[in-house]
Amino acid sequence: MTIITLRNLGIILGKPLFSNLSLTVNAGDRIGIVAANGCGKSTLLNCLAGDMEPSSGDITRLRGLTQSIVHQNLPFALMDHTMRDAVLSALPADTIDSDSWRADIIFDVMLVPEPFRERRLKELSGGWQRLAMLARAWITEPDVLLLDEPTNHLDLEKINVLESWLGELPRDTAVIIVSHDRAFLDNVTRTTLFLRPENSALFRLSYGHARAALEEEDAADERRFQRDMKTAQQLRRQAAKLNNIGINSGSDLLTIKTKQLRQRAEKIEEKARPAHSDRSAGKIQLANRGTHAKVLMTLEDVPVSTPDGTLLFRTGRQFIRQGDRIVILGRNGVGKTRLMSLLQAAVTAAGQIEDGIKATPSLVAGYVDQSLAEIDDDSTPAALLSRRFDIGDQRIHGLLAGAGIDMEMQKRRIATLSGGQKARLAMLALRLAEPNFYLLDEPTNHLDIDGQETLEAEIISREASCMLVSHDRSFVRTVGTRFWLIEKRKLVEVDNPEAFFASA
Repeated sequence: MTIITLRNLGIILGKPLFSNLSLTVNAGDRIGIVAANGCGKSTLLNCLAGDMEPSSGDITRLRGLTQSIVHQNLPFALMDHTMRDAVLSALPADTIDSDSWRADIIFDVMLVPEPFRERRLKELSGGWQRLAMLARAWITEPDVLLLDEPTNHLDLEKINVLESWLGELPRDTAVIIVSHDRAFLDNVTRTTLFLRPENSALFRLSYGHARAALEEEDAADERRFQRDMKTAQQLRRQAAKLNNIGINSGSDLLTIKTKQLRQRAEKIEEKARPAHSDRSAGKIQLANRGTHAKVLMTLEDVPVSTPDGTLLFRTGRQFIRQGDRIVILGRNGVGKTRLMSLLQAAVTAAGQIEDGIKATPSLVAGYVDQSLAEIDDDSTPAALLSRRFDIGDQRIHGLLAGAGIDMEMQKRRIATLSGGQKARLAMLALRLAEPNFYLLDEPTNHLDIDGQETLEAEIISREASCMLVSHDRSFVRTVGTRFWLIEKRKLVEVDNPEAFFASA
């Protein structure tokens, strides 16, 4: 049964985001929406939810259809609510008391511990806040569930909970998901919409298969375009030859034939369209200044503790060698980010032994944390680079433009940039620091799939030594060469991450 129909939908917000989008949503559909940063995915969800009107086209909904949307960011007004109250507030006020049991059922399914249910949202991690928003959307039992980057801030355990929960929803509930998590899309969607400025493409396939089909279509389009342009060029050459003969001979017939050939060439050129080329949201490039040291860092049974001194685990004796790409695996709260912080602190005092960590004197670290805290929200992109690096204004403007931040954005507060733009700014600052060792905590957060794959390629092609924490399974599988697993208060090296992925 068709529940939503989009006809020739278009959105213009300063610039055209997409146009002529037609889509049919049926009961029970599981649709993933994929596009580059800034191409209108969140805007499309808002249109579907009825929170904004499209610039052109129309949306038809089944009479009585109910929808719930989960935005990327937690509404500020809910910060002081407990998790339970935030979820219950989605219900009509006169039904909260009688229907409060629904919240407990959802919390149980989502494996939310009892104490967390009574904590205020501002006291909880981003992952628990995200699950609260998902529970809040579902408690009304909508016909359509709209999810904007639902895996952001979730660790792998919670992603698995989310996947299981989505799999257990009623068969007739439609779910439309905007996500850059490739493994997640493959696991939970059956239809993929590639949102494009023109000629958006829809496949009744999960992401991986849909992308392969899209690449085949784009390749066929490109071959067709090249063939048509070659034909048009041949016709124009024939027309030019006949025109010269016609002029010399004075033949009216040849003049007419020349005109006909040119008209045919023009028609072919008018109809010919080059294959779609995804608009880049901005370049991502890394640097690697290199080092002659074979061992970059030595860990001598380092104790990793909470800020209050509670021991989380010990590292044992470990070596980080040049060229290593080490992924730290472990459940939320075991100390992955704490270890990254200790290593960063040790590198800033290279050559010194701090808490059992020795870094080679030539080590220069580049660090990006998952919240992008190194990027000052109150500054502007241009001011940030000018303050950190001794480079001229002209080069700053060029570098920022290459990273997808135009002149107008360069003058805005960083707080106003999108998550994808902030991530690219952080990567640009990282590149300009010219490190030879990267510490990356959830580096794919906010990056579109093109950005993720570019980052993967840069890390590999630059032979960058790095240590990273990531819950992006595709990224970990592609980039990692060594895997450190934290469990039972110990750090052990494992051959690959698959057993952890399966057990999380």
